[in-house]
Amino acid sequence: MHGGDVKKPTRPKRILIAERNQLVISALRDIVSRDERFDFIAGIQSGAALLKALEEMQTTFDVAILGWKLSDMNAGELLIELRRRQFATPVVIFSNDHDMRILKQCVRLGAHGFCYQFDDPGILFDTVDAVGNGRICVPFIDVSKINETPLSRLTTRERELLGVLANGWTNQQIATKTGISENTVKYHLRNLYDKLQVSNRAMAVALFLTDKEH
Repeated sequence: MHGGDVKKPTRPKRILIAERNQLVISALRDIVSRDERFDFIAGIQSGAALLKALEEMQTTFDVAILGWKLSDMNAGELLIELRRRQFATPVVIFSNDHDMRILKQCVRLGAHGFCYQFDDPGILFDTVDAVGNGRICVPFIDVSKINETPLSRLTTRERELLGVLANGWTNQQIATKTGISENTVKYHLRNLYDKLQVSNRAMAVALFLTDKEH
C-alpha cells in the first residue's frame, strides 16, 4: 500500500451543549461519549455562560448544540447576541417545540442546523456531524416564506414603538410624546415582546436592527 493511500484519521468534533435541563445535558453527554465522531467539551445551562466562555476564550469547540429554552434566554435571543458580537459559532438548535416559526427564526438568525428533541438521536448527531463539516442541515422549510418574520406581522404603531426603542427612548419619554401613561407604555411593550418572542427591550432592539440589515 502506498503512503498516499492511507486515509488520515479525522479529529473528533468538539461539542458544547447548552440546555437548561441538566438531565438532557447528561443524556446527550452519554450518547456523545459513545460516538467516535465527537468529543464532549462542556455542558452549560445559560446563554450568559456561553457568551462568557466565548469572550474569555475559555472553551474551544467545533459545534454548539443549543436547547431552544436556556435558563436565562431562548436560543433565538442567543443567536442575536452571537451575531451582534460577531461570533461565527456553528450552532445546532435542539428544540422541544414543533413550531415552524421557531425553525424559520433560527434559520434567519444564522443557525447551521436544527433538530427536534423527539427525533431519533441519530438525526441530531448526523446533523451535528454535517454542521461540523461545514454544511447547513435543517428540516424542509418553504424558503419563499423565510422572510415572514415576527417583525413583518407587527402593526404600523408597533413598528413605530420598536423604532423609538431603537433610538434609545425611555418609557417616560414615550409616554410624554404619545400622551399615554407609563403603565400603558409598559403594557404595549409587553405585548410587543410577546409578538417578537423576546424577553426584554435589548433583545427587541437587537432583533429590529438585525432585521434592518436584510
